[in-house]
Amino acid sequence: MRNIVKRLRKQAGLRQEDMARELGVSRQTIIAVENDKYNPTLELAMKIARLLGLHVDEIFFLDDR
Repeated sequence: MRNIVKRLRKQAGLRQEDMARELGVSRQTIIAVENDKYNPTLELAMKIARLLGLHVDEIFFLDDR
């Protein structure tokens, strides 16, 4: 699965630390999600979408490689 969390986070003017605090996760979790090293749980994906004001499927995409 791919995502555009990093781009959206930057557009929102949030630092990784800010996003992590808002979502109740570690900065390392945000880094892993942004680098496609960790697929977030459905709960975390929904929290990210809510924080960014988008739908989950606008942020996360199945990798069709």
